[in-house]
Amino acid sequence: MPHVLIVGSGFAGFHCARELERRTRPGEVRVTMASPTDYMLYSPLLPHVAAGILKPADIAIPLRRTLRYTLRAPCRIVGVDLADRVCIARSIDGREHAVHWDRLVLCPGAVTRTFAIPGLERFGRGLKSLAEASYLHDHVLAELELANVDDEHSRSAHCTFVVVGAGYAGAETAAALRAFTRHATRRFINLRPTDVRWILVDVAPRVLPELGEQLSKHALHVLRQHGIEIRLETSITRVEKDCVELSDGQVIACRTLVWTAGVTANPLLGMLGLETGRAGRLIVTPELHTPERSDVFAAGDAAAVPDLTKPEGEITPPTAQHAQRQGIVLARNVLASLRAEPLRDYRHRDLGLVVDLGGTRSVARPLGRNLTGLPAQLVTRGYHLAALPSLRTRAKAGADWLTHAGLGEDFVRVGLLDTTLTGLGEEVGYLSADQVRTVAAGLAATYGLQN
Repeated sequence: MPHVLIVGSGFAGFHCARELERRTRPGEVRVTMASPTDYMLYSPLLPHVAAGILKPADIAIPLRRTLRYTLRAPCRIVGVDLADRVCIARSIDGREHAVHWDRLVLCPGAVTRTFAIPGLERFGRGLKSLAEASYLHDHVLAELELANVDDEHSRSAHCTFVVVGAGYAGAETAAALRAFTRHATRRFINLRPTDVRWILVDVAPRVLPELGEQLSKHALHVLRQHGIEIRLETSITRVEKDCVELSDGQVIACRTLVWTAGVTANPLLGMLGLETGRAGRLIVTPELHTPERSDVFAAGDAAAVPDLTKPEGEITPPTAQHAQRQGIVLARNVLASLRAEPLRDYRHRDLGLVVDLGGTRSVARPLGRNLTGLPAQLVTRGYHLAALPSLRTRAKAGADWLTHAGLGEDFVRVGLLDTTLTGLGEEVGYLSADQVRTVAAGLAATYGLQN
């Protein structure tokens, strides 16, 4: 049987595999999906996980439940030889294997785009995966706990949070976590809602510029109403453990920087020797295969797909909406290429954009129509529920939204900040009474106080 290798389990890869299962005849094609994760991540709702509104499992669609005939390989593709049609797969346990293929489907997704800012990679927090969202939730809650017991001087840094990037991810993250911290401070003896400070930073002149000028201004107004400070046409020049320096020279005492300033193509794509375009995405034809190789297909964040609904030269934006539909066309064209049938072009008119800014203050632009307030929130939540690719995840997400609206958050850390999770032994380093006296005397001499 011909072998179809799908690289990645994101929107495009997942929907490609599912469509292949629906359309192939028994024994016609062998399909393998190479991905280090065993789920498809519904990434637009990551801010809700970071804010504790949704559980991580609510936006993780398990591949074992949804894909019945696709071989799921827990590995990452680290190299491709197009001439011999072979890939090197590195399993999650570190072993490497050679995988041969007849059709290669590249949907490895994107990686966080960073810049050469001192301290960014060490102290910045990302929001591209379930692990990062869960870690951010624990980190923010831990900072509030530390602020609750620390002195006034340290409290400001613990209670100040900077989000870089005023696009969808940044705006939604700032809004969701601002609401989360505002409610959480009511559960701490020494904290008040006014102690918490959220700052949204971007080099662009507007927030959410993709929504158009009118909705962008409305979103800016909503974010400021939430108490979020907006710093536009401003960038980060230095990040340290307890401060952030802005391009205008201001230094902000801060222990949390969330980086959502865009993504770039997976580095694997640059190793193929194929033509790439903006942000390193593979150039593909309207049929979603590369011009140089008709047996190599790509979609989603990995591909610069021509947008046939717009003037010539434009490409589809790297959104979940397009990736999902491209995955379906991918499957049909892969099968058509194996059956020697005509391939079809990818053509999809954008349905619009939705941004959840919390409560009833969302903004949306479905089918070119501007919506704000409660109607926008209903459209936003409705769109997400419809886009989740299984009834089980829709029910879980909907139930969690209702539970959160009626009963609020739990404010519980799950221990992701603990550094002793990798082994059975817990090396805390307890002190004897003599050591306690020595350490206490040293602290008093250093700070001139006793806590």
